[in-house]
Amino acid sequence: MAYKPQAGAQMASPNVIPMADIMLVLLIIFMVVTPLLTKDIPVDMASAANSRDMQDADKDDAIVVAVTRDGRIYLGSTNVQKDDLTGQVKDRIANRLDKTVYVRSDARAKYGDVVAAVDEIRSAGVDQLGLLTQRLLEKSAQAPRPPAD
Repeated sequence: MAYKPQAGAQMASPNVIPMADIMLVLLIIFMVVTPLLTKDIPVDMASAANSRDMQDADKDDAIVVAVTRDGRIYLGSTNVQKDDLTGQVKDRIANRLDKTVYVRSDARAKYGDVVAAVDEIRSAGVDQLGLLTQRLLEKSAQAPRPPAD
């Protein structure tokens, strides 16, 4: 007579505990990494009807200075004092062929704050300065036309 092992009762449902652990770890990783992906400081830019497209401002290596409503100045995503702006812009444009700096200003920022930032950028030896605005939507794009009778 041969020995036959007895098998216990089999479980019909899959074990989802390891999968839930992996999903929670991935969720934590995405929650930590997502705020770091923010590229620019959010400002409500002024609208202009006759603006030109500046595709170079969207590049990863573009030098963008942002002036917020309360007068704070950001170089990229780093808060910078007005007195330090010239030196930091000089450092960034030192080994570049294209010495263009783009300024994103809040529409409600004080004019004097924006002029002071532009003056500091110009004193750093910047060849070209781009003022970024939002394109003003045409009236036909804002509201649909009524149907013709």
